Amino acid sequence: MKKEAIIKNNQESINRSYSEFEPYLDIDYRVFFDLRSTVWEITNCIMLEFDKAAITLTNNLLERLLKLTLIYNDVGIDPIPLDQWNEEFSETDSKYGSIKLGNSIELCKKYNLITQDEKDYLFHSIRELMRNGFSHADASKILKEYPDEMLGFQGSLSNPSTMNRLDLNQKTIPPLQGVQIENFAKENAKNYFLYVVELLKKIEDRLNSK
Repeated sequence: MKKEAIIKNNQESINRSYSEFEPYLDIDYRVFFDLRSTVWEITNCIMLEFDKAAITLTNNLLERLLKLTLIYNDVGIDPIPLDQWNEEFSETDSKYGSIKLGNSIELCKKYNLITQDEKDYLFHSIRELMRNGFSHADASKILKEYPDEMLGFQGSLSNPSTMNRLDLNQKTIPPLQGVQIENFAKENAKNYFLYVVELLKKIEDRLNSK
């Protein structure tokens, strides 16, 4: 595709969705200031209809959000003098910086930083479907609820009036997997991002209330 066509397509995509997503380009953060650039990047991906990129980066946003939630739950959210940063953050980074998503979900619930419903949704739906499906490139997670077979037909130039029926497993054939993953991403990227941003705001409220 030529440069001019790319610019035109991107401009049209932004024009279609800018008014809806403009608020997410400059959120009024109260705790998670260091997530600003990630949210900004995801917002741009969604406006440009880079849906798989948006989902993958939203996975990163979610994992980082939960780790930071645990860190700020330990050290508090009041300003810390710069000369105390090493002392305050080294221990919490060791505790939470490398934990797995499932563990961070469990700990956030233990400390009442997420609700039981949020925990169940994050653990059973988001962790398996979105994180493992896209960040681990596991098509079986994304297509789990899809039917195994899809109906296809094969024709022949030598006998165009005859069509052979084919039952194809769309969960195991890469070109068919790719089509379904593309469709899934287009249908879910926006709502997933909005869910995580709303979760971010709720957690900020909970940390502030502490």
